[in-house]
Amino acid sequence: MEVILREAVEKLGHPGDVVKVSPGFARNYLLPRGIAYEATPGNLKRIAQEKGRLEAAESTRRAAAQVIADSLEPISLTFSARVGDEGKLFGSVTSADIAEQLAAQGVHIEKRMIDLHDPIRALGVYKVPVKLHADVKAEIKVWVIKA
Repeated sequence: MEVILREAVEKLGHPGDVVKVSPGFARNYLLPRGIAYEATPGNLKRIAQEKGRLEAAESTRRAAAQVIADSLEPISLTFSARVGDEGKLFGSVTSADIAEQLAAQGVHIEKRMIDLHDPIRALGVYKVPVKLHADVKAEIKVWVIKA
């Protein structure tokens, strides 16, 4: 199925691009969220008129994400946790914990933006990637120390 993107989608395209996706992805994700239009002749004509506005809106979103990324780079978070004999934590540090501590420092980021594949379960220093935009990523340094 062909759709016209209204927003940048990672590994898919930028606003105004006509891309071919599976019907389920279009029907269940892209179309209901307003991320894309179905590629009909009328929509192709409409997107040609909107393309300049979409590119301007996308560049402002990218610039806002870059400002947040620049503010995240110097941030270092410290978590103190109880530790067992082998240096393993009794609990874990999750993306929700990281988002909560960032909010306490005045940086509000959704936990789904924090790209932590598995919870942190050992002592150490970790670089945790944060996806702010399809084109903008930042890293936060997370320290897990013994309580």
